[in-house]
Amino acid sequence: MQTDLELLLKLQMIDYDLGELERSKEYLPDMMENLHREMQDVADRLSQVKELLTASRAKQKTLELDIKTKEASLTKYQQQMMSIKTNKEYDALVAEIDSIKASISSNETELLQTIEAISALEKDLAAYQEKDTQIRENNTRQLSILQEKIDSIGEKVAAKEAIRQQVVGTISRPTLSVYERVRRGKGGQVVVLVRKRACGSCYKALTQQRIQEIRRGDKIMTCDNCGCMLYWDNNESN
Repeated sequence: MQTDLELLLKLQMIDYDLGELERSKEYLPDMMENLHREMQDVADRLSQVKELLTASRAKQKTLELDIKTKEASLTKYQQQMMSIKTNKEYDALVAEIDSIKASISSNETELLQTIEAISALEKDLAAYQEKDTQIRENNTRQLSILQEKIDSIGEKVAAKEAIRQQVVGTISRPTLSVYERVRRGKGGQVVVLVRKRACGSCYKALTQQRIQEIRRGDKIMTCDNCGCMLYWDNNESN
C-alpha cells in the first residue's frame, strides 16, 4: 500500500496538471490570436505593396503619355520656328520651347525614379507573396493543433478530476486537510524535498532532530516557517 507521502506527491502532480490545464485556457487563445495577427500583418503589408505597385505603374503610364504629348508639342513649336517673322515672336517661341524641354526633362527624371521604384516593389511583392504563403501554411497548421488542444481541455480536466478523487479517497483526512490548507494558502508546491538540510520551498535550515524525523518517514512533517510538507529522498545529495 502506498504511504500518505507517496499519495500526496501523486496528488500534487495531479493538481499541477490541473493547474496547467486551467492556465492553458488563457494562454492558448492568446497564442492563437498572435498567430492570426501575424498572418494579418503580412497580408496587410502584401496588400500595401500591391497598391503601391498598381499606383506606380499607373504613374509610369501617365508620365510616358505626358512626355509623348510634350514631345509632340515641342516638335510642332520647333517647326514653327521656320515661319517666325519678328524677334518678339521668336523670343516667345524660344521661351515656350525651353519650358517644354525643362518639363520633359523633369518628367523623364521622375519616370526613371518611378521605374526604379516599380522594380523594387516587384521584388518586395515576390518576397511578401512567398512570406504570406509560408506563414499562412505554418500558422494554419499551428492553429489547428492549438484548437484541438482547446477542444480537449474539458475532457482532460474531467479525467484528471476523476483520478484526483480516487487518490484523495485513499489519503487520511488529517493529512489531506493539511495539504489542502497549505495549497490554498501558498499555491504551487505543497510537498517539497529537503535540500541541503533545508526546506526546499523557503530554504529555512532544519534542525538535525527534524531531519531525522523526516528521514524516518513514519509521519508527515511540515516546515515551521512556511508550512510546506517535507520529505527526504535518499538519492539526493543532502
